[in-house]
Amino acid sequence: MTRRELDAAGVTDPALRAAYDRCRRLNARHGKSYFLATRLLPVERRPAVHALYGFARRADDIVDDHEGRRAPGERDRLLRRLEADLAHGLRTGGGDDPVVRAVAHTADRYGIEHTLFADFLASMRSDLHVTDYPTYADLRTYMHGSAAVIGLQMLPVLGTAVNRDEAAPHAAALGIAFQLTNFLRDVGEDLDRGRVYLPADLLSAHGVDRPLLEWSRRTGRPDPRIRSALIAAEALTRGVYRTAQPGIAMLDPRTRPCIRTAFALYAGILDAIAQQGYAVVHRRAVVPRRRRATRAAAGVLQIALARLRAGASAGTPGTGDAVSQRKGPVP
Repeated sequence: MTRRELDAAGVTDPALRAAYDRCRRLNARHGKSYFLATRLLPVERRPAVHALYGFARRADDIVDDHEGRRAPGERDRLLRRLEADLAHGLRTGGGDDPVVRAVAHTADRYGIEHTLFADFLASMRSDLHVTDYPTYADLRTYMHGSAAVIGLQMLPVLGTAVNRDEAAPHAAALGIAFQLTNFLRDVGEDLDRGRVYLPADLLSAHGVDRPLLEWSRRTGRPDPRIRSALIAAEALTRGVYRTAQPGIAMLDPRTRPCIRTAFALYAGILDAIAQQGYAVVHRRAVVPRRRRATRAAAGVLQIALARLRAGASAGTPGTGDAVSQRKGPVP
């Protein structure tokens, strides 16, 4: 399947093909919901999405260091090295790191703004020393670089049926919605890393602070104030999804099923959090595999129906979707 994707994308250089394959394996291993949705994209666009995910994952692994082997100073040094490697790759199209090589090639091919990568790395660097956010506005500043820019990086790859500037705010909102979902799902694990991503003003409105969260995590005991705060955070996140949703119809028709599926899969995490009693301080909420598969199957059906419609239009003189007939990246 990797060979088919790379052939369709026109990637022929063996070293570059190996670089894209590395990114694909990172996506398959770590981004289960994201990878599942990516499988619904047109085959020639999948390598670019794998590259964007692979680069984001590389930076995240440096910052989080799940095994605790590196001091903050070492992680800062590694992140700066990654930033320098990326700057070189974006400038020359080369580089020693295969993940950087793939993402630089993707950025060049699809015309992705280089400032989006700089903003992303700035937010990653803040994770080395920022452990909480006083207000939602402070968190939004962080999420611009850590999440909104991911949606904006994806937009040229996905293509649009409208002017890209019109779709951009919705793409940014979807990135933020996905990250807020992850913050809710990972409250307990983030506490173990010394971080609280839910904003303090939201928590304090329900009588919650970091010591209460840490006590609940340590003892395994729930608290109604925490549940109330988590319900409020869920409502906030669903509001961001509502802002993002109109953007799906603005995408290239061939990529809409992928994003609809990703939207449903991530919103399903919120459903699981609620169904499992908002117990995310103590355990991560998990969407059952069968439910994920059902939503992916719905995406496959959408693709099949879209192809049937496109075939019918192609058989009628003077008709057809102009966007779906373009070749290569949509400008």
